[in-house]
Amino acid sequence: MLLAAALTAAALAGPLTACGAPGGDPDTVRVVYQRSTDNKYRILDDYLTGVKRQFEREHPGRKMELVPVQAAQDDYAVKVQQMMRSPRTAPDLVREDTSLIDSDVASGYLRPLDDKLAGWQDWKRYLPAAKALVTAEDGRTYGVPDGTDTRGLWFNKEIFARAGLPADWQPRTWDDVLAAARGVRERVPGVIPFHLYTGKGPGEAAAMQGFEMLLYGTGRDPLYDPARKKWLTGRQGFVDALKFVRTVYAEKLGPDPTDALDPNVSTRVTAEWLPKGKLAIALDGNWLGKNWQSDGSRPWPAWSRVLGRAAFPTQHGAAPGRVSLSGGWAWAVAARSRKADLAWQVVETLQTRANALDWTVRDGQIAVRDDVAADAHYRTYVPGIDFFTGLVAVTRHRPALPVYPQVSSALQEAMEEVATGDAAPARAARDYDEELRSFADTAGDGR
Repeated sequence: MLLAAALTAAALAGPLTACGAPGGDPDTVRVVYQRSTDNKYRILDDYLTGVKRQFEREHPGRKMELVPVQAAQDDYAVKVQQMMRSPRTAPDLVREDTSLIDSDVASGYLRPLDDKLAGWQDWKRYLPAAKALVTAEDGRTYGVPDGTDTRGLWFNKEIFARAGLPADWQPRTWDDVLAAARGVRERVPGVIPFHLYTGKGPGEAAAMQGFEMLLYGTGRDPLYDPARKKWLTGRQGFVDALKFVRTVYAEKLGPDPTDALDPNVSTRVTAEWLPKGKLAIALDGNWLGKNWQSDGSRPWPAWSRVLGRAAFPTQHGAAPGRVSLSGGWAWAVAARSRKADLAWQVVETLQTRANALDWTVRDGQIAVRDDVAADAHYRTYVPGIDFFTGLVAVTRHRPALPVYPQVSSALQEAMEEVATGDAAPARAARDYDEELRSFADTAGDGR
């Protein structure tokens, strides 16, 4: 794996050696962003092209150079990190996955923006949960978020009717979720009762919107203790979350494990299982509805009538009663850029109210500004957006520290062990603890 990663990094870094003098043209801002590997999905390209025209019109003599990196997310991160290592190759502005901010700050790749934000009136419009996404462990702010996401339960009301379940279903505990799945299994044969992302195949989706959606319903800061700055081992809530996963697969409430562990399972959920009535309940993200709109990637005219939405509950219904995890992307200035002031002017153009609204709606995002969240167009652009926006009030964020990718991998392994029956939940939890201690500072709080 290490050799493969090194070769990938070297290959990606190859074209970066002939970029001219450090900093390049002093009047041109180089803007690096991820381009989808799907050639039909160029929403960000189209949006940035319009922003470029606006910026150059409003700033005569200044230019935006768009530098798309067409790659999968992990490969994009590798290439951008390679670019940010040197003043000769560093972009001025970069679209940054917020989960990587702390690790990129630790590597010296990003410039803090507190001095710019202090004089920017729009910053007061950003929701606290959004600001938390771009605040590093050192307390400084390293980006301006352009959207976020939330997660909850999607359920098929037609299948629920056949199973004798209510169309306004709102589970209050984990047991309520399992009871509904059991009802579907018993009364609607041939349908997958419940899906949550599991194991190493789906990757971070399993860790974040599978396991962590469970774990964060068991108590405050159950994965990492920010006060002690230690990752936690030995929690009963951790074992209970694994027991939930085990129950789903032991009782055949989820898909066949071979399907659940498929790296492409998210496509099956969106394109096959939900639209074709093969799945009753999915723990998934707000963005699904955008895919099914008439202008989406997988139109499904009946989706807004067929599907209901419910918050994922805490384990026993304890306050706040609902759980969501959120991520997102932000615009950040590279630490080695020599045009930070000009790059900031581009950020201000990207993040006008009108442009923020345009991007949020185009990409099916959750608003991070209060004025966008209150806009009539935003509140109606896709059915159910009010519901998912409401989850921002309770949402949590991954402890996006430099070792988090290793933590995520260990969580995926623990889930896979119990989903396949290779280990009991308590055994898988101990395996996780051992793995965690091998690369992170830990503290136990008892099972």
